[in-house]
Amino acid sequence: MPSALTFAAAVAGLLLGPWLAAVTVRLAQRNLAARPTPVRVAVTSLLAAGLVAAGPALTGDRPAAVALAWFGAAAVVLAGVDLRAHRLPDRVTYPALAGCGVALLTDAVVTGDAGAVLRAAVAAVAAAGAGVAARVASPAALGRGDVKLLGLLGVVLGWAGWGVLLGGVLVGLLVGALGSVLLIAAGRAGWRTRVPFGPPLLVGAWVAMWLAAPLPLA
Repeated sequence: MPSALTFAAAVAGLLLGPWLAAVTVRLAQRNLAARPTPVRVAVTSLLAAGLVAAGPALTGDRPAAVALAWFGAAAVVLAGVDLRAHRLPDRVTYPALAGCGVALLTDAVVTGDAGAVLRAAVAAVAAAGAGVAARVASPAALGRGDVKLLGLLGVVLGWAGWGVLLGGVLVGLLVGALGSVLLIAAGRAGWRTRVPFGPPLLVGAWVAMWLAAPLPLA
């Protein structure tokens, strides 16, 4: 049965939905007066409710749930902006990185287990480093925002476990490749069309965490 914290997180995500939808369209359009459509508000609210509630659902009632809930809310905005404007704004990624880091440090203090948070720090450096290397090798394939997102994924998925991090990235690559093929088959894109890389990575991250739950892994 879902815990009271999971239910409360779902309600919080639902209430945050309209604001997250507004932030998404304003960042995508770079227009503070932009307003989301009712459909976007509804979809964003449902996604936020599910992803924010996933925090305590995956970790149990512990401070790490705040990190995953924050990551869930950030993921909704990052994916929405990237799909619409092919950007992953720093004003979402950096606060999420800081918030998740503080929550995971707090979790380590409360639980007395520093292993997972140390692994998260190492994974963040490794994932961001791999992103930098990939960008140097092929600047057109990976943007600066994607590199920073990999750092955020390193923190969250690395905390969950090395296997979760590797699985999340691999699933993200598969989702991105499949999405590209479907767009090409439907005539919506060509072989040289740039496809947002952030949403597939975020989907891969959540798939990997759900498959590995409960978190973190030993």
